[in-house]
Amino acid sequence: MPVITNIEDLRVLAEKRVPRMFYDYADCGSWTESTYRANESDFQSIKLRQRVAINMEHRSTRTQLVGQDVAMPVALAPVGSTGMQHADGEILAARAAEKFGVPFTLSTMSICSIEDVAANTTRPFWFQLYVMRDRGFIERLIARAQAANCSALVLTLDLQILAQRNKDLKNGLSVPVKPTLSSLLNLMTKPRWCLGMAGTRRRQFGNIVGHVSGVDDVSSLSEWTTRQFDPTLNWADVEWIKKRWGGKLILKGIQDVEDARLAVNSGADALIVSNHGGRQLDGAESSIRALPAIVDAVGKQIEVHMDGGIRSGQDVLKARALGAQGVYIGRSYIYGLGAMGEAGVTKSLEIIHKELDITMAFCGRTDINTVDKSILLTGSYPT
Repeated sequence: MPVITNIEDLRVLAEKRVPRMFYDYADCGSWTESTYRANESDFQSIKLRQRVAINMEHRSTRTQLVGQDVAMPVALAPVGSTGMQHADGEILAARAAEKFGVPFTLSTMSICSIEDVAANTTRPFWFQLYVMRDRGFIERLIARAQAANCSALVLTLDLQILAQRNKDLKNGLSVPVKPTLSSLLNLMTKPRWCLGMAGTRRRQFGNIVGHVSGVDDVSSLSEWTTRQFDPTLNWADVEWIKKRWGGKLILKGIQDVEDARLAVNSGADALIVSNHGGRQLDGAESSIRALPAIVDAVGKQIEVHMDGGIRSGQDVLKARALGAQGVYIGRSYIYGLGAMGEAGVTKSLEIIHKELDITMAFCGRTDINTVDKSILLTGSYPT
């Protein structure tokens, strides 16, 4: 086993152990992938102010996200088909998050169902919802999340239609894997993954199969989503969902100040500055560049979170300095899951936490709740 010291090490190991189509599914953006790359690279231009001769003892990264105590300002983002990165992937990730003390968000498009995750965890997790034309299906999903005692609903607003992701098309992405010559040859090089999948019954979309007729693989899911993902989604729908849900509501996919103001007016508890990991509108602004203007406009009225490009604890600290109450990691924990299962997710959280803790100390702070723009080098960050 190689020595794992950072998220990149986990990515390299995941690429070796996860079948190509599923590794690429997580590690790709739409069209030219320019926004996907910018999400990560734009963090690098933000510089930190190093401080010295300051007492660095008794540090704390603990804070709150939508009223929930967390070990650090990080949540696991909703990622579709997580259970194809590793057998029972959503369950393993949720367990790791629970033990570490950060929220886990289950995707509508998960392999393990809401009920699967609830049965294998002891604390409430969050559930992410896509809006479908079939409002009866949405009502049932919300009711299932309520029955599972989910403590927040994350409503995704930026996937009314699906963007083109070239790698998925070239790989012939399917769940379960279609037995083509190329897929079979690739699977022969992934014995650990195959053994894990042979030992689980969870190989389909657990929140959909059995709850929607005629959906059993990516091809049928694509046909279903073409009919069901609702391009008419609007703020009246958000209000309807908020009333149906009745609990903490987080709106995901906000990139524009005007939309942020509408999110405040909707009565949501938090918004996530997000471009869907660069998987929707290629050419959109990176999340970290979009963040400051949104914080300035609405940060005193609503809790502002962000995702996109977080690969280190330093990225978490920079986002916090620019006004994000918390951030979400997707690929960073998915790499860990694909590389090492539950232990890999835990490792990804440990890496990010250690980097966050030590960097915060180098910047002269011992409490994450006191971090602000003053830890950044003036002129190096977006305004």
